[in-house]
Amino acid sequence: MSIAPGRGFRSRFTARDVLVGTFIKTPATHPIEILGSAGFDFVVIDEEHAPFDRVAIDAGLLAARASGTAGIVRVAEPTPSKLLSALDDGAAGVLVPHVASVEKARAVVSACRYRGGSRGFSNSPRAGDYGAVGMWPHVEAQDKSVTVIAMIEDPEALDTIDAIVAVDGLDGVFVGRGDLSVAMGATSPADPKVQAASERIAAAAIAAGKPVCVMVGSLAEAQGFRGIGVSAFIVSSDQGLMRQAATAVLNDFAAIRSAA
Repeated sequence: MSIAPGRGFRSRFTARDVLVGTFIKTPATHPIEILGSAGFDFVVIDEEHAPFDRVAIDAGLLAARASGTAGIVRVAEPTPSKLLSALDDGAAGVLVPHVASVEKARAVVSACRYRGGSRGFSNSPRAGDYGAVGMWPHVEAQDKSVTVIAMIEDPEALDTIDAIVAVDGLDGVFVGRGDLSVAMGATSPADPKVQAASERIAAAAIAAGKPVCVMVGSLAEAQGFRGIGVSAFIVSSDQGLMRQAATAVLNDFAAIRSAA
């Protein structure tokens, strides 16, 4: 049988279990292994904003599987070739930027699904256990396990958000508050107009029976989003967590250093 992605991510995500993940910005296996072994539910390998090529993504997905966490890839662009590469390499799912229309949502889903879609077939990469899984068992396993998450981060997406989230085969949405803030000319993601947009997106998704993911900076912020039904949270990144830990250590040693 095909190797199952970390901890049955799709079933947990769509069931709206509370999940905690982080972005991976460093093109190396070690941060993923550490975070996976620490118990993070998922990691998002960030091809869009970090220096990942396909070889580095492939290695990162192997590290995710080895450490028991779900490896999601935020693709640099929503082309069929980018999506196919991530899925063939064994990604548990994809996080797709700038899904601002129903047409784009349908195209993304089509590129990620075999049945009812247009995903290019191959069972020879990691996703098909290097050919050990037959054609139709591979199709069945992939269509059952692959998670497709649309990033809603453009103001124009709000005009058709109910139709976007209703697209069959789209598993859930990520509210891209950073891009929304910039596009709206807001002071920060906490700006009332960004908050209102976030709540609108979340309400539409939940009404359609789809889970919602957001990036948060603290537990208090996460608890606020829990109140509107958000169930999956991305907290910082491997580099951000390292900076936080390093800063905390230096602050702890500040008194000793100043007295020396």
